[in-house]
Amino acid sequence: MRFNGYVRPDGRLGIRNKVLIVALDECCDGFARRIAEGHDDVVVLTNHYTCMLGGNEETFYQMAAVCANPNVAAVLVVAMGCGSILIDHFIQTAGRCRKPMEGLNCIECGGTRWAIELGREKLDQLLDHARIVPRREGGAADLFVGIKCGGSDTSSGLASNPSVGRAADLLHGMGATTLAGELIELTGCEEIIRRRAVSPQVAGDVLQAMDNELKRWSVDGAPCEAMSIGNCVGGLTTIEEKSFGALHKTGSAPIQGFLQISNTGVDHPDEPGFYLSDLSHLCGGAAVNFAAFGVQAVLWTTGAAGFDSPLTPVIKVSGNRDLINDDVDIDATGIMDSTDTAQQVAGRIIDRLEQVCRGAPTRTEGFGSTFLTLYQKDTRVESLLQIRDPHCPCGC
Repeated sequence: MRFNGYVRPDGRLGIRNKVLIVALDECCDGFARRIAEGHDDVVVLTNHYTCMLGGNEETFYQMAAVCANPNVAAVLVVAMGCGSILIDHFIQTAGRCRKPMEGLNCIECGGTRWAIELGREKLDQLLDHARIVPRREGGAADLFVGIKCGGSDTSSGLASNPSVGRAADLLHGMGATTLAGELIELTGCEEIIRRRAVSPQVAGDVLQAMDNELKRWSVDGAPCEAMSIGNCVGGLTTIEEKSFGALHKTGSAPIQGFLQISNTGVDHPDEPGFYLSDLSHLCGGAAVNFAAFGVQAVLWTTGAAGFDSPLTPVIKVSGNRDLINDDVDIDATGIMDSTDTAQQVAGRIIDRLEQVCRGAPTRTEGFGSTFLTLYQKDTRVESLLQIRDPHCPCGC
């Protein structure tokens, strides 16, 4: 696998060359999007939680980590100017990736119209930088690939998940790094995870994080919808049944480590391999989680649901002949009638990934993107639920 990637200051390669606008508070989302109008390679990430920093550090660190994603060339940081998340503080943190960054304070500009005008000038400068980013040839060892499912049904566990799992193993053999999460959808797979982990510590981290996720989604008095209506209509009957199908998409490589996003920062892999994480099973939130971890592309298994991210191209794989549509990149329906194999489909997935890394768009890239949702674990609720940090040596 070879592709011509965009070289970032930290040496990583991007397969896309986006300019990111980070709106530090929801009040400036409107003028951030007006600044971005007319530019296909400009992406807006808005913090819709709050303009307050205290208690929302997880959101702060996620936004900073997205700036460092290899698919991002430069960043414009905007704020209304009256919140606790300060532009200078954010750029100081996010700027450790050494990419060009500009700040824009609406109040200091004299209002929204002036902020939009100045923002467009700053954006033009950042786009000029993106156009001259150097490139070099890269291979599988330069790739960090996310793996996720959505719109799961019986065909997912039989066709799309096993195919992506085989592709994940092929990538592992090539030296790539892969990442999955959706811990609520690994319920019932604890013993398999324990056997796949490279050490008791890694197994313990993952299992503790799974227990934490169950607590978050099983609060007394609140309904727990771990499976969607679409999952049930598609033939899945229990979360455990769904989990064993979902586990197939991760392949068979050892679990090298557990990565998490927390109020102290974002973990990143320190060596190639397959990693599990606390990546959300919620689609829009997962898109930002993947970007924050540093993933360049995502393999998405489904019955037929569509999903895309404006920052990380999503290759969609489906085995549902009744629902497959124009959004799907890889047709795995032949597995369902024994005219195809998971290994053959995996080969096509790898070929498609190489094409996407070389610049070919996915089926919905550029016009079907999911909203970039910043999802965070509330530290106050975590305390009430007595959630334990998997990485904390004292078990707190």
